[in-house]
Amino acid sequence: MNRRLINVVTTWAFTIGISWSLIFPPNVSAYEDALVRETVSLGPSREPVLDHPKQAAEAQKKLNALSSKKGRRPNIVVVLMDDIGWGDIGVYGGGIAVGAPTPNIDRLARSGLRLTSTYSQPSCSPTRATLLTGRLPRRHGLLRPPMAGEKGGLEGEITMAELLRESNYVTQAVGKWHLGENEASQPQNVGFDDFYGFLGVANMYTEWRDPAFQPDIVNKPERQEWMRNVAFNRFLVHGERGKKLKQVREIDLEVFKQLDEEWAEYSSKFIHRMKNSDEPFFLYHATTGAHFDNYPPDKFKGMSPAGYPYKDVVVQLDDIVGRLVKALEETGQLENTLIFVTSDNGPEMETWWDSGYTPFRGAKGSTYEGGVRVPGIAYWKGMIAPGRESDGLFDMADIFATSLSLAGVPEKVPSDRFIDSIDQTSFLLSDSGESNRKFLYYWLADTFSAVRVGEYKFMTAGIDNGVPNDSWNAGGFTGVEQKYKYGKVFNLYLDPKETHNFLLRKLPYISIWQNAIFAHMETFKRYPPKVVVRPPGATDD
Repeated sequence: MNRRLINVVTTWAFTIGISWSLIFPPNVSAYEDALVRETVSLGPSREPVLDHPKQAAEAQKKLNALSSKKGRRPNIVVVLMDDIGWGDIGVYGGGIAVGAPTPNIDRLARSGLRLTSTYSQPSCSPTRATLLTGRLPRRHGLLRPPMAGEKGGLEGEITMAELLRESNYVTQAVGKWHLGENEASQPQNVGFDDFYGFLGVANMYTEWRDPAFQPDIVNKPERQEWMRNVAFNRFLVHGERGKKLKQVREIDLEVFKQLDEEWAEYSSKFIHRMKNSDEPFFLYHATTGAHFDNYPPDKFKGMSPAGYPYKDVVVQLDDIVGRLVKALEETGQLENTLIFVTSDNGPEMETWWDSGYTPFRGAKGSTYEGGVRVPGIAYWKGMIAPGRESDGLFDMADIFATSLSLAGVPEKVPSDRFIDSIDQTSFLLSDSGESNRKFLYYWLADTFSAVRVGEYKFMTAGIDNGVPNDSWNAGGFTGVEQKYKYGKVFNLYLDPKETHNFLLRKLPYISIWQNAIFAHMETFKRYPPKVVVRPPGATDD
């Protein structure tokens, strides 16, 4: 069936409420046993890959045809939501079933590729830095989110924004940054031409102003004054490359309520400005929703079936994704744009009921699946076959090398430091593509936690968020780190909730896991780890 007819049928189907999957069954990638396949080395400073020459040739053929048609490289749009759980999105079993329909995100997934094993880091800033640098937190040094006014950030790192800008891309960051407030780490100084958003952690702008959460500050003038003197940037800011950061206005509760709407408008206007540009662009749009505390704007307040603030904000975020796609479509740029929608970590459960949902064990702060397994949706009209689904491994770090490959500059991947990112271009673009990643490594700050290969996950350490009596609402950063003397093995197909240790029955696989961990640890001998922001409770040497 030709693509024009597919688009007509798809539009008709969505108009009358018929699911794409009822018309065209999901195109599930052919099974490949990645567990027993050998990897190919890309050199001492790169994570080895699973080589797929045929799908690489297919992807390159598509890219060549598009380049001839458009005359330039593709745009890249990353929408990074905050604290959205795997189970919040409709196509992952959430949506209307959990009181917050997500029709726009679901439409992208059904019209593109739904990844069921996309992985973040256990918390916000480590993930953001990994996405932009292609390096795990133990390498870029942001082992946890920096708190208000705390020193440390991206200085000394090389970001994909910087490398894309060197390759004639216009680079735009919008929304939450949280990768360092210091001048060297601000977006306009690490590769972005323009930034509009805030620099810090979301709840620091709201909690001390809201009597529902902090009456001991709100109702005491001297404590209010004390908070006003805490050294953190409390403003909505605008940064331009080569210029000093400008403060737009102080973020109070009313301003905070409108931020995601204002940012959506800013990104939409950027897309419209780029309509007739000869240069491609990279748009990094990072929402503040649905990180606690959630304050939906009036037009979304009570709009979710659930009626709770978190759910209202999920509906708002879905609407924002729809608006960004519409802007690309209106400007004729949709066919030349890769869109990737994801979340920075699993749900923050300590703030329940103002929190999301995951069907897996654990939550934000944990390396059990609930903390790090997030939605991952790749859409590219005419380039990614509609209705695809895959459980191939995709690390958020992979966006780095994949983007440089799409920009036509894979050689720009740095060789003076270890890069964990894997180029997944052929996985995304081949109609039956397989992941080029064999191993997925899990870290709890500076503690190695687990490795996944195929459906098996071998854990050597973890934090179980469900420690009784540790917190009223177990989750987030609650829990006690435990070292597992003999390790734990989980089959994530049979036991996605990680409740049954399968180690005794899986002894033949031990050498695969042990060899993978040994090789991974050897990379830190060649390229020593880095610490910028230390784990909770740690002190400087």
